[in-house]
Order: sequence, then C-alpha cells, then structure tokens
Amino acid sequence: MQQRLGTTSSSPAPPVERLSRLDRLLPVWIVLAMALGLLLGRTVEGLDSALEAVSVGSVSLPIAVGLLVMMYPVLAKVRYDETSRVTGDRRLLAASLVLNWVVGPALMFALAWLFLPDLPELRTGLVIVGLARCIAMVLIWNDLACGDREAAAVLVAVNSVFQVVAFGALGWFYLQVLPGWLGLETTSAEFSFTAITLSVVVFLGVPLLAGWATRTLGERARGRDWYESRFLPRLGPWALYGLLFTIVVLFALQGDAVASRPLDVARVALPLLVYFALTFALGMLLGRALRLGYAKSTTVAFTAAGNNFELAIAVAVGTFGVTSGQALAGVVGPLVEVPVLVGLVHVALWARRFYPSEESPR
Repeated sequence: MQQRLGTTSSSPAPPVERLSRLDRLLPVWIVLAMALGLLLGRTVEGLDSALEAVSVGSVSLPIAVGLLVMMYPVLAKVRYDETSRVTGDRRLLAASLVLNWVVGPALMFALAWLFLPDLPELRTGLVIVGLARCIAMVLIWNDLACGDREAAAVLVAVNSVFQVVAFGALGWFYLQVLPGWLGLETTSAEFSFTAITLSVVVFLGVPLLAGWATRTLGERARGRDWYESRFLPRLGPWALYGLLFTIVVLFALQGDAVASRPLDVARVALPLLVYFALTFALGMLLGRALRLGYAKSTTVAFTAAGNNFELAIAVAVGTFGVTSGQALAGVVGPLVEVPVLVGLVHVALWARRFYPSEESPR
C-alpha cells in the first residue's frame, strides 16, 4: 500500500511489480496467519474459550482490536475534504446500493438454496453472510487495488447506515417471506438491533473518527506534504499487521469447527467462491458501463464482493449458538473471502488496462 501514499485516489493504478514486498507477499502472509490460527486453536487447550471470554457484548475484543489497528491507517489516508465529489456522484452511489442491498443478498439466497438444499443450518448461515455487507476489510482490498479511497470511505459509511436500518428486515424477508412465497422451508430468527449497531460503531465509527482526527490535526500542525510523505509511510504497514493479527485470532477461535467438519466447510466454500467472483465481476462491469473510471469501479466491485463476517458470526452465534451450522457458515466466510479477495486485487490491477485513464464527465 505504501506506493500510493503520495498520490491522489483517482491516479492510474501502478503495476503489481511496484507494490511493496510486504504487499506482494500478502497471500503468503495470509495463508501463514490462517495456518497459525488453526494450529493454535487445535493445540493450545482452552485458547478459544479464553479469547471468547474477552468480549464486549457479542463483539470479540481481540478481533475488535485487530480490526481497529487494521482500519485506522487506511482511514487516516482518506482525504476527507474530497469526499464531496463522491457524495455528488449519483451513478456511483446508485451502483453501490443496488449491488450491495439488492443483487448481493438475492444472489447469496439463490446460491444457498442451489448448493445447500439439504443442509438448512448451513444454508441459513450463508444467507446471513450475504446480508452482512462489508464495512471493514474492504478498505484494505480497495487500497491494495488502487481504488478510490474517498469513495470507499463514503460507501462503507453508507453500508453501515443501511446495515443498522435494513439487516433485520432483510433477514425476515429472505429467511421467512421469500421462501414461503416459493414454497420452500422457512427459518425463524431474531436479530439483535443492539448487536448490529455495536458492530457498526466498533468496526467503523471508532477508526473513522480516529482517522479523520489524525489527518485534520496532522495537516493543521505540519501540512499535507509532511503528513502524506513522512507520517503515512510509517503508519501504513500497521494496516496489514492488524489484518494478519485478526486472521490469526479468528481462526484460533474457530479452528475446531473448521477442522471437525471438513466436508461441510467444502460445501459452504463452493457457493461463496461463486458469489465473490460474480459480485466482483458485476461491480467492475457495471462501473465500466457507467464510465466511472478504474478507481471508482474497483471500489464499487470490492464493496459489493466483501462481507461483514464479524457481524455475520456474531448474529449467527447469538441467534443459533456457537456450535450451530449457521455459525460454522459464518466462520467459513472469511476462510474463503480473505484469500479470494487478495486474488481479486491482482485481477483488478490486471483489468485496469481496459478502463480509461480519466473518468468521463458527469
């Protein structure tokens, strides 16, 4: 990510070979972090219980700390004085809203029933994953792919508002109303408004406020040139350190569930692979059709493809129990999402050649 610290968000994406060594080897670090987490969860007796005991409400405190460390440097890079150009772009906002809150949940519902017709618990968990739109890790993937940082910050904020307002209603629709209309099995579920709101506040509100305050105070004290050329390069790597720490903790918590049900994990992973590939492709193609340019198209694609697995797991555990199939489906989400979206970063950088170097006039 360091290669973008002195550029504007809409500048052409650099080739993969100009990524820092830390960024180029990110897939390796992620695989190692996943393996370390699974190993710790399987070999250190009582570790998962100890990590689960340290929580605020339904939010795991170690995961929350990792996500805050991960998101803060990315949000500190955002030029908040440029977000007005994003909020005024109706095409961008409309494309993101349609993909996130219409296409995404409907596609996950269809894939869940297509691939898991005989596994109702896993199917329900998959539907819940589809309803939890990404407000955290998408900032990492967007930054690595040289997407529009200001657009990502705005779209993540929009997703967070919709998440609080619409998650419960969409859960009711996709688990009870729509299956009933189609003559399929329905599922009853109570979604905690408090848990959803807490997830948004912890995973977005705190780092967003910290990032805004850091840029505002830093530029006021030393100027933008110092802030972007001297301060941000030192802060930037901490985003990846936070990501890797989060992955280790997450898989340490869920190592037993993943290792004890490998066939179920594989069956949940397949529709997730299809989902991530389709939503990302739709986002890139829609951005190209709307002439948004590479940076904004990439941002639309990643915000559509990513999911808020922290919220999905919290909702599944709180509603159905920690050992439920619904919770297992939530755990498989990041198991698949993290390496796939890292791969899609490279796909996006390759695809930049098919986009105009400048955005078209609105």
